Amino acid sequence: MTTRPARRNRRTTRTLQLAGAGAAALLALSACSSSDDKSSGSSDTTKSSSSSSSPKLSGTVTVFAAASLKESFTALGRQFEKAHPGTKVTFSFGGSDSLAASITGGAPADVFAAASPKTMAIVTDKGDAATTPATFVRNQLEIATLPGNPDKVASLKDLTKSGLKVVLCDKTVPCGAAAQKALDASKLKLTPVSYEQDVKSALTKVELKEADAAVVYKTDVKAAGDKVEGVEFPESADAINDYPIALLKDAPNTAAAKAFIELVRSAEGQKVLTDAGFLKPTS
Repeated sequence: MTTRPARRNRRTTRTLQLAGAGAAALLALSACSSSDDKSSGSSDTTKSSSSSSSPKLSGTVTVFAAASLKESFTALGRQFEKAHPGTKVTFSFGGSDSLAASITGGAPADVFAAASPKTMAIVTDKGDAATTPATFVRNQLEIATLPGNPDKVASLKDLTKSGLKVVLCDKTVPCGAAAQKALDASKLKLTPVSYEQDVKSALTKVELKEADAAVVYKTDVKAAGDKVEGVEFPESADAINDYPIALLKDAPNTAAAKAFIELVRSAEGQKVLTDAGFLKPTS
């Protein structure tokens, strides 16, 4: 009589154990499924985050650049706009010192490319650069004469000939500072008929035959084609200018500005610049 309830109790216990095991298995499967779903969701989120980490560039990039960069930067601007539909690159070319003064005075710009570290320092000393300036090219001086070189200019000393009308960049402009450095090294004194505010203005004087010669950059002589003739002089090797570029602190379009600087410093950008006559940076 007492054994039947005992057997019944053992069967009930066994049934409960089996049911508990089944429930545990179901919970385990559910947990695995949930884990897989989370893992899958995390993967999808990562992919989504990765794809959104490189947003499409748009808007205007405003670049203040030394006058000698006009031709090469204009070409790079067209390349940038083609690679990033919806963007527009606008340039303000001029003497690096006046451009720097405009930036420190509050002119809205994204990028500054100067023709010397000294003029870049005008901006960095005021805390108006968001990144450390990086040298992206160098440039060397050359004498620009009238086509055919009718005055037979063959050296820097020849520019001191009586009656020869010579134009220099202003001493505050990088090309003028470099020219003065070369003249000082040669112990030569030269009184130009005018000092120009940027290198293009100096070159134009020769192109218009308002001057017989001008000390400009090799890149400007090359860009002028047959409008002038170039004369190299050895002293120019001691007055080579480094060209730094930097993102500006209050850049209205930071993302696109960074991308433009990357293009300038890329192999593609360097080819455009060296083809224009610029020298590669030393490091």
